Amino acid sequence: MHVTGPRVSQREQYLGQIDRITASKVLHGSESLCRLLRYLAERAVDHPGVPLKEYQIATEVFGRPSDFDPQSDSTIRVQASRLRLKLAEYYAHEGADDPIVVEVPKGSYLLSFHHRTPDRTPAMPEHELRMGEAQSGNRAWVFATVVLAFLLALSVAALLGMISSRKTAVAGASGQDEPVPAAFRIFWNGFVSGAEEPQVIFSNGAFVGRPETGMRYFDALHDSRDHDVILDHYTGVGEVLAVHELDRVFALLHRSIRIKRGSLFTLDDAKNNNLIFVGSPAENLTLRDIPSTHEFVFQRMDSGPRKGDLAIVNVHPQPDEPKYFLGTPSKLPLSEDYAVIGLVPGLNPTRWVLILAGTTTMGTQAAAEYVCRQSSVEELLTRMSVTNTGQLKPFEAVLRVKVTRGVPVESQILVIRKSGG
Repeated sequence: MHVTGPRVSQREQYLGQIDRITASKVLHGSESLCRLLRYLAERAVDHPGVPLKEYQIATEVFGRPSDFDPQSDSTIRVQASRLRLKLAEYYAHEGADDPIVVEVPKGSYLLSFHHRTPDRTPAMPEHELRMGEAQSGNRAWVFATVVLAFLLALSVAALLGMISSRKTAVAGASGQDEPVPAAFRIFWNGFVSGAEEPQVIFSNGAFVGRPETGMRYFDALHDSRDHDVILDHYTGVGEVLAVHELDRVFALLHRSIRIKRGSLFTLDDAKNNNLIFVGSPAENLTLRDIPSTHEFVFQRMDSGPRKGDLAIVNVHPQPDEPKYFLGTPSKLPLSEDYAVIGLVPGLNPTRWVLILAGTTTMGTQAAAEYVCRQSSVEELLTRMSVTNTGQLKPFEAVLRVKVTRGVPVESQILVIRKSGG
């Protein structure tokens, strides 16, 4: 009886700290990360020391299907990495004086709670302390915790500079280079065979308003560039995760990429570089000025019950194909989206343009994940009748995307067109 009381109190104390973090400005609007944090915390206090698998998190937290494959789908690793960064940001600002520090050590999903010592150095996890009371390794634990905190700070800085400054691929954990799948070599050949680094252009739509009072897309018919403040430095979470996936694949290919937001893109960039556009022309306006898709184009519906919704128009529909691909109506929770994957020649015929664009940010993420996974790239090459020694020709494809709890969980190519037909 004397033991049960403190444990219940400690549980409430720990989960109270989780509530404080999820209510913070750092995690405001990040529903998926809040859900992941609560799940990991409850597992930590209710089942201390019990390891967690990516599959378990994927199916129980993010609604992934039962055939989820952690080897080909990096969603959970990406989300955990984002959560670690958010926790570091929280404790650097809002939570600087919190008595309890929450961490998800890199390489693990076992969340831990630390009580700060008077000098504000995080102490070791209490369940580890109880296990080690009879041992003489306490000093080593404290030292390890300090080192971990230092390495975490370094990892935050490294991640911020990773995409823009990567010059070489990272060797695998065994010290050997990870083998490059043949499908990747074929699909990405045009982007890695030249001397220049490919440019990844991500969308950043124009908004009017303020974050604290409400923002909406800039409407040239009702808004004025002379009188309204235009904000062009916001982008969707799908675009962010798409860039992360592309960076991972190019690291595997031993190449780096250059990142640029759409509003800073120039026609000189289009003439001199291979380009990868992340985001639809509705936001990535520079797509309207360069060669783009011709079979499947983006257009807002101007009449009917879906007026105002963004659709993918099937310019030359076959008898068994729809004229429009429309996802979930904008007034309902997103459960289905559509995206375009298009490989077309650039302004300079020796350069390539790859377009990865959804009608929402979730579709854009799904399009990028599709071309960054070995199994789906192999499926695409099979559909295109490309052999292991063949060459990929220009094409355009429409992807149907199933979305669960704000995460694209399943993608399927519905229609594909080769260049010229």
